[in-house]
Amino acid sequence: MNKSVSVKVYRGYGHTHNLVVYGHVFKHKAKTTQVYSNNLFVNIVHLLKLFILKPYPFVQLRLCFANQIIYNKAEADGFFKFEFEALLDVAAGWHAVRVEATGEDGAVLGVGEGEIYVPHITQYAFISDVDDTVMISHSATISRRLRELFIKNPHTRKTFPDAAKHYQQLALAHTEATQPNPFFYVSSSEWNLYDYLLETFKFNKLPDGAFLLNTLKRWKDLVKTGKTGHEGKLLRVMRILDAFPNQKFIFFGDNSQQDPEIYTSIAEKYPKNIEAIYIRNIRKEKEGETRELLKKMEVNQIHTCLFNHSNEAIEHSKAIGLIS
Repeated sequence: MNKSVSVKVYRGYGHTHNLVVYGHVFKHKAKTTQVYSNNLFVNIVHLLKLFILKPYPFVQLRLCFANQIIYNKAEADGFFKFEFEALLDVAAGWHAVRVEATGEDGAVLGVGEGEIYVPHITQYAFISDVDDTVMISHSATISRRLRELFIKNPHTRKTFPDAAKHYQQLALAHTEATQPNPFFYVSSSEWNLYDYLLETFKFNKLPDGAFLLNTLKRWKDLVKTGKTGHEGKLLRVMRILDAFPNQKFIFFGDNSQQDPEIYTSIAEKYPKNIEAIYIRNIRKEKEGETRELLKKMEVNQIHTCLFNHSNEAIEHSKAIGLIS
């Protein structure tokens, strides 16, 4: 096995007939073990390392799930996606998956381990933005966003008060503690920040979930971090809904960028699949416009909530019977 080749497998999702796993293969990836320090220099060096990488293009891949083996090939930027049907019924819960990068002779170059989450069909599912919905990021202003990234580490990044409390309650809404509701965190942040975000969410006690992030960036593009088009996020959310046609979804976002437009346009296309839309009111100058967009959803009997503080969203969830 080539120790310089690394296979990164992100948390996947699906059900028996449609399982999805994403990941990247790298020829070289900087060692990124985080030291949780308040030292600005330490945090800057760690962040830069997340963007120092060399993807392995078009390498052969082999996925092992239960007793199945599926073959695929990485894309030009080392990204891969496996979408497949299980040979046997897959129970609700987390399931192990293994992805191997192989050479032309079949020799294993690198191995990555991951997990796939399968929700019970009766469960609610939650799709949440990350920046300025859960985490304070100032994503509408690139200089302030970079300042948050550079001077903070996953243990010092601030989340909004009571956001974790609300999400914890929603994870257990109308289900058992052993089968929490699934969360999908869809962000404009790049896959470079995957481990950073995982640790931030774990440290702040947010529910486990699958992250769907944006295309990898190299160090020279660091100043463009968090910037992606309307279409990219729209497609990622729609793919989740297409994977779970019988699930009821609740959306969480903010009005610092385009979440209200994205979520309401999806709700118009999938009105029977959307239970509620929550928007954090980050930009007060857009409050009237956001309210008008959300009001249109009432025709389809979709609950909506524009909130300034998470405790307002919690009270709304109680009022509509989502949580007790």
